[in-house]
Amino acid sequence: MGVPLSYSLRNLWTRRLTTALTAGGMALVVFVFAVVLMLDAGLRKTLVDTGLDDNVVVIRRGSGTEVLSGLERDKAAIVESQPQVALDADGTRMVSKEAVVLITLNKRGSTRPSNVVIRGVSAKGLELRPQVRVAKGRGFRPGSGEVIAGRAVAQRFEGAGLGETVRFGGREWQVVGVFDGGGSGFDSEIWGDVDQLMPAFRRPVYSSMLLRLGSAEGFEALVRTVEDDPRLKLELKRERRFYADQSEALSRFIRILGMSLSVIFSLGAVIGAMITMYAAVANRVGEIGTLRALGFRRRAILQAFLAESMLVSLLGGGVGLALASFMQFFTISTMNWQSFAELAFRFTLDAGTVLASLSFALSMGLVGGVLPALRAARLNIVDALRAA
Repeated sequence: MGVPLSYSLRNLWTRRLTTALTAGGMALVVFVFAVVLMLDAGLRKTLVDTGLDDNVVVIRRGSGTEVLSGLERDKAAIVESQPQVALDADGTRMVSKEAVVLITLNKRGSTRPSNVVIRGVSAKGLELRPQVRVAKGRGFRPGSGEVIAGRAVAQRFEGAGLGETVRFGGREWQVVGVFDGGGSGFDSEIWGDVDQLMPAFRRPVYSSMLLRLGSAEGFEALVRTVEDDPRLKLELKRERRFYADQSEALSRFIRILGMSLSVIFSLGAVIGAMITMYAAVANRVGEIGTLRALGFRRRAILQAFLAESMLVSLLGGGVGLALASFMQFFTISTMNWQSFAELAFRFTLDAGTVLASLSFALSMGLVGGVLPALRAARLNIVDALRAA
């Protein structure tokens, strides 16, 4: 025979002050835990959403990032001519040869500079990225000193807003449009004509090349062709995989630091839950003896006190998650350790974060409640009734 759940709920309500304090401590720990997971999820989502599965990024082998890569024009022409590259309705190859350079700009309202990615794109650059759309103004004209800025850059950096002028590469560039990258990493970039940007930065070679596959099966064949050609020494990755790899170093740092803090804070919450449950056992010795005299087994007593601890932790977990959910309204920026440029992204609350946070809360309740519950279950009936 098990102790009804209503018994545990009534006891928690009777001790509502200590219940609230214990749940509050757990809520703070779950809040920190959930925010770390949301931060990691937001970072990954921003960079993964930057890529498409049927696009392929081509960079120099071993470079790792577009900023460090160099792609000679003759090698780009060889890759562009491969039969796996898709054609548009006019028979033009779906390829964008690009130059990627880092510059420093001052943030609005301060003199603190930060790195910003300048991306020179070819005529097909926008078409290859359907998630990018010009939200304000218009696109840049090829062959001109015009650029368009990502939404995050336009908001955060001086000279990058619509109608403003930004200076880099030894000349001034007119910002004629602001584009929305759909929450992707492109929101943190400035785009212009590759044939104008390369001479401005005295770059004789491209940084990378983006191409669209004609079919999903063409990727492996294209990779084999490029790897078998000793002249090329290039690396090909699906665009989504390429940008996911860019988040790995920063994501690992966030997870390690965040989980370490969560574990340290959780020790305090577990100890608090344990003290609360021990106090509950001490105050209810006679009650426990009565339950045992009525025929409830030790296992039922154990389950009842564990249920109380788990309910408190579940309450704390729910409150912590509710508080963490408000972080979705904020956008933060940090340096991407792969590209060394500033990256703006939002906290993201997904189903995985919810499940992980509630599981973490329940585990704290289990660890904090198991010893007091064992003590309650082991009380001798006669001694317990005598103490009543």
